[in-house]
Amino acid sequence: MPETWDYTLYIPNDLRAVTVSRRTLRLILTLHGLIGLVDTAELLAAELVSNAVRHTKGPAALRVRRTEEGAVWIGAWDTDPAPPEPPKSLAQLAELEDGRGLGLVKACADHWGWQPSARFGKRGKFVWAQLAAA
Repeated sequence: MPETWDYTLYIPNDLRAVTVSRRTLRLILTLHGLIGLVDTAELLAAELVSNAVRHTKGPAALRVRRTEEGAVWIGAWDTDPAPPEPPKSLAQLAELEDGRGLGLVKACADHWGWQPSARFGKRGKFVWAQLAAA
């Protein structure tokens, strides 16, 4: 049975939080011996956190955990309870300059989704992606 763990990084509504989140995630995965997931996980976290700070006005959070099944779950919480826009198809992504985030998440993650949530006493949502650990 794999070791389980759970980290949460609370971030301000600031685009610099994307870089902080990526580097924090890289460190967490490296220290837990999951270096093979780092590049894909960083891409997923960057897209999720970027959406959280670009499309909302409040604080945000990055949550990373290893499940009992061994998967790595990466989620970004924000203060907007509205569901995210549906992801674009891969064919549509090539022509877009922005709005590609969830399409990339869908293409790179084993599973993804969203769920309503509350943090800091505010309603919001988690948008998450999951990677199987090899």
